[in-house]
Amino acid sequence: MCRDAKQPYRVIHQLNCHEVPTTRANPVMPQSTTTPCLQWTHPRDEIIATMQRIYRSRMTTTSGGNLSIRDTNGDIWITPARVDKGRLKREDIVCVRADGSLDGKHPPSSEFPFHKAIYDVRPDIGAIVHAHPVALVAFSICGRTPDTRIFHQANAVCGTTGFAPYALPGSDRLGQSIATQFKTGCDSVILENHGVVVGGETLSQSFERFEAFEFCAKTLIHAGQIGKINYLDEAQLKLARERSVQLESLDNHQPTSEELELRRTLREFVRRGCRQGLLISTEGSFSARVADDAFVITPTQRDRETLVAGDLVYVAGGAREAGKKASRAVLAHQAIYQKHPDVHAIAFAHPVAATAFSVTDAIFDSKTIPESYVFLRDVSRVPYGIQYRSDGSIADHISSSSPTAVLENDGVLITGSSILATFDRLEVFESTAEALVQSRAIGPLSAMPNDVISELREAFGLND
Repeated sequence: MCRDAKQPYRVIHQLNCHEVPTTRANPVMPQSTTTPCLQWTHPRDEIIATMQRIYRSRMTTTSGGNLSIRDTNGDIWITPARVDKGRLKREDIVCVRADGSLDGKHPPSSEFPFHKAIYDVRPDIGAIVHAHPVALVAFSICGRTPDTRIFHQANAVCGTTGFAPYALPGSDRLGQSIATQFKTGCDSVILENHGVVVGGETLSQSFERFEAFEFCAKTLIHAGQIGKINYLDEAQLKLARERSVQLESLDNHQPTSEELELRRTLREFVRRGCRQGLLISTEGSFSARVADDAFVITPTQRDRETLVAGDLVYVAGGAREAGKKASRAVLAHQAIYQKHPDVHAIAFAHPVAATAFSVTDAIFDSKTIPESYVFLRDVSRVPYGIQYRSDGSIADHISSSSPTAVLENDGVLITGSSILATFDRLEVFESTAEALVQSRAIGPLSAMPNDVISELREAFGLND
């Protein structure tokens, strides 16, 4: 049965049951902080939360797109037809029972036929996202599919991609066109002159694929305006895919009040970065120094936007907090902190415009306006794969005169004296990159001359 009282809830993710207490200088960490508990979320609530996130990110419109979940009974929960996507309520979500009967006050989305067609051919798929995000629509109206080999993580997250020929929206023919692609093993499919459909085991996985696919499309469009796009070959993808980090377990960690405040601040800026499009749920890492040889860092394989303070991982002396997995970039963070005592926060991030420079040979010139040069200084370029090494060589590409770097086919590296300073620098980097990309449609870049740069260096004490 579909009714809430009888419907078994779905497990969508694991998270810590309690936030770390912040009222004592030397608190005792609750057992549940390192022992995950299950959060159970009803399909209605999961669909609403995901649609709100998609709508807030302007990846759909009031009337466009639809989400669905297939539950353990074989019933399909789906967004309704002709209801404002920005104001969905629990009672708006429709349940189409396995026997074809309906439970809900609205008709299901007119695209229900292709949702069902996908579920019929892919028993492993438990949730579907369909929408019309701008960049992926741009590819769909050009009859092309984004090549996800520009980033190792996006390539892994998006899975196999496909292209479905045009058919009338809501028709059985469209359903069969899309289902044919999914039947061959595709997970992310462009719909000709329409949009995109993405499937996954859970709605959270489907959203992550959808977001990463749109991110790739945006980056490719930006990159195409500034230079020749460089794609990763199989050996390079394998290098990233097979890297692993083994840290000793650090038992009985007792956080200080200073660390707790640092966790809170870092969590807030990670969430802010996601909502501003500077970070996405599956890409990048952010850390902050706690002491000379200790820092907290975002975990691996967790949605960045939904992190809580207790999810962050404490790392000290080459060991990580027990029961948690630190970002796979943890050794790069550690090397930078060890070599640069003035660095107190680090971000490996993938804002779209800045990342466009990482997937091309285009030069990122910070000598555009005073703010850009003062904040970013001389931006270095790091060859692909350096950040994956365990020898700490990534730290050689950062200095007081070069606090930021473009990482080939892997976004940007930002360092700073605090979380705020690092985040501010990340914002300036992306704003500068966006201006550089947009300037291509206007004319040649008129960079600030050397005498202006010298004046800035003198005025802001940058002559180090």
